Amino acid sequence: MTRIIADISVSLDGFVTGPDPGPDNGLGNGGEALHTWAFSDDPDDRRVLREATARSGAVVLGRRLFDVVDGPDGWNDETGYGAGEVGKPAFVVVTSSPPESVRLTGLDWTFVTTGLPDAVVAARRRAETASSDSGKDLDVVLMGGGATVGSAVAAGLADALTLHLAPVVLGAGTPLFTGGEPRTLVQRSVTPTSTATHLTYDVL
Repeated sequence: MTRIIADISVSLDGFVTGPDPGPDNGLGNGGEALHTWAFSDDPDDRRVLREATARSGAVVLGRRLFDVVDGPDGWNDETGYGAGEVGKPAFVVVTSSPPESVRLTGLDWTFVTTGLPDAVVAARRRAETASSDSGKDLDVVLMGGGATVGSAVAAGLADALTLHLAPVVLGAGTPLFTGGEPRTLVQRSVTPTSTATHLTYDVL
């Protein structure tokens, strides 16, 4: 069965970027430390990344994150989705208006202009088709940015939340949660590594 998995790296003080993020500085000042685990040689970090990429039938991201990853200093063969792991799922972008052009033409992009719930529905369809084609259950992964993931959890759109808790205090930046309805989480797994603590919760 296809599930909706919110998956994001976060600092100990709850930020998903450092201060002053922007198209040319996507993770903000010092924010690179949040993703050290994704490029680590630690076998548990590699396993977490490999399993997340392998289960991805479709990926949802917000427009700000799209502008970063599709920008001139964004994703390439070494730093694309999965950070070198094999996997090119469909990507669904939540935006008020589609971009005039796309640099990463080798990826499958869909732009949804009617809000996050509709983007999740579109991504679920893509993931279910990919599941049928592959013969295995694939999920929708909500990869960010922080507003997209936080809004999805707050709105009850996510079935599970995976946090990659980086051992860094950023002091400021983009917070993951900024309010909303309370949500009960049930812890399902904890994997500590040399670069992060990987936490997975079911969202009730």
